[in-house]
Amino acid sequence: MSPRRIPVTPITLWLVSFALWFAIAGCQSPPRAAGQAEATTPIAQAHAVFTVAESKRLIAKAVVLMPIVRNALRNGTVIVCKGTTNTYVAEEFLGREIPHGAYVIGRVLPEKGGSVMPPVEPVPEVVLVKGRHRPDLTIEHALEQLGPGDVVIKGGNALDYANKVVGVWIGSPTGGTVGKIMPIIAARKAHLVIPIGLEKQVAGDVRDIAAKTTEPVDSPAKLPRMRLLTGHIVTEIEALNILAGVDAFQASAGGVGGAEGAVWMAWRGPRENVEKARRIAESIHGEEPFIP
Repeated sequence: MSPRRIPVTPITLWLVSFALWFAIAGCQSPPRAAGQAEATTPIAQAHAVFTVAESKRLIAKAVVLMPIVRNALRNGTVIVCKGTTNTYVAEEFLGREIPHGAYVIGRVLPEKGGSVMPPVEPVPEVVLVKGRHRPDLTIEHALEQLGPGDVVIKGGNALDYANKVVGVWIGSPTGGTVGKIMPIIAARKAHLVIPIGLEKQVAGDVRDIAAKTTEPVDSPAKLPRMRLLTGHIVTEIEALNILAGVDAFQASAGGVGGAEGAVWMAWRGPRENVEKARRIAESIHGEEPFIP
């Protein structure tokens, strides 16, 4: 008996084509890994308010754990320039407190009122060579030995986060610390790490602000010159990522009762990482103001 012939019609051809396409597409789909969940891991979210002092401590804890900093601690040199945020950075490196005011050159204070920096004996810049604190090395001598991969840590006064640029006030006629470190950092291919809180974020382009500080205009109250820095900027956003592996963002700013200048941070990620960031936040909450 001869086989029955199926009449070839347009709909028959369409059905055959669809079946072939479905089979080929199924073969090309990547196989699901064993135990792979049908849905992605749910994202958790948390938040916390950080006062200015708490933010400085948070940022300092993150700076010492940066991969480039850890590498320099193992194989080279780390220089911590003076500053309020860098006071906390130096404390994290040394594992001990530094009298507040002893590690500061310039400062911004209220026009009227406010607290006074306590009279303390200045301490020299912290220099670490292969992880060992070298109080015998001045910053000048350490800069002479700076090489590729070494790290210099310098804070700032004005943060332009969108453009990743930081402004620093220069009070010295010879360029101050910035004038001392920047040519050597560039020439020796070292890293510049800039710890700076979001409370120092300014409105507008900091490059325009810096340009205005050099214009020869009538100035009844002399304005210092601003110098621009670019490098590895570390704010609360980067700090939470370094310390807990979360994606952080600034939700709002300001407050009262000690939260003046504070930032309200929120962060997202796997539940475990989010909880880790919460524990870190709780551990630094209650940090005393820089000047009580």
